[in-house]
Amino acid sequence: MSDNSLQGKWALILGASSGFGAATARALARKGMNIFGVHLDMKQTMPRVEAVIADIRAAGGKAVFFNMNASNEQKREQALAKMKEELAASGQPYIWLMLHSLAFGTLKPFIADDPADAIDPAAMNMTLDVMAHSLVYWTQSMVRHGLLGQGSRIWSMTSEGSQRVIPGYGAVSAAKAALESHTRQLAMELAPRGILVNCIQAGVTDTPALRMIPGHEQIIEGALRRHPNRRLTTPEDVANTIAALADPAVTWISGSVVFVDGGEAIVA
Repeated sequence: MSDNSLQGKWALILGASSGFGAATARALARKGMNIFGVHLDMKQTMPRVEAVIADIRAAGGKAVFFNMNASNEQKREQALAKMKEELAASGQPYIWLMLHSLAFGTLKPFIADDPADAIDPAAMNMTLDVMAHSLVYWTQSMVRHGLLGQGSRIWSMTSEGSQRVIPGYGAVSAAKAALESHTRQLAMELAPRGILVNCIQAGVTDTPALRMIPGHEQIIEGALRRHPNRRLTTPEDVANTIAALADPAVTWISGSVVFVDGGEAIVA
């Protein structure tokens, strides 16, 4: 791969301010890419956003970030219109890579002695909408605006929760299963346009999203105990994989779940 194969191309990161999204933005910037970042942060977490932007620019890339609800249709359309203008100004025909790394959902059981403690339809629908269905809606809008083209690639983040269960994780587990299904469908429908669509299943990673899960300490402990390398996956492990597979020479992986876990999933 030539060192400048990604120079000047644009990536769109949904969930760009922390975890996998932030690490991927930095890794792609080091490859010469410019970054559109979508995030939702309040004043107290804005310093981490500013740090990501600073690192992208230090690597020589452009950083155009949008602080918004990624599931809001009107804001999505406004953001994409601005991205289209930026692409035109930079002489790039379309977005080369999109990462869907949105982690916002309700962690409640389906069944509880007190009905108020169980998940309700609004929370279930919100979780599926943000963590799964929004992949479809962003992709539809990007195609409609001509922001994806031959060679573009879409990545989303799944987890072993798509097949396994833990207390309180039911809605997120359903979202991950739906996300994988959406990936397969999009891969089929976008294949004639030369657009690749895949999921990454990372191993257990100590991110802000993981720390929101009740009992995350036990999840970490269990992963370390069974992992053949005796360490957790890091956001950088995932980011470096996405950056490597951003290579224009990679054209024949689509509709897949790619495991980035150092062998964690193969150990019982």
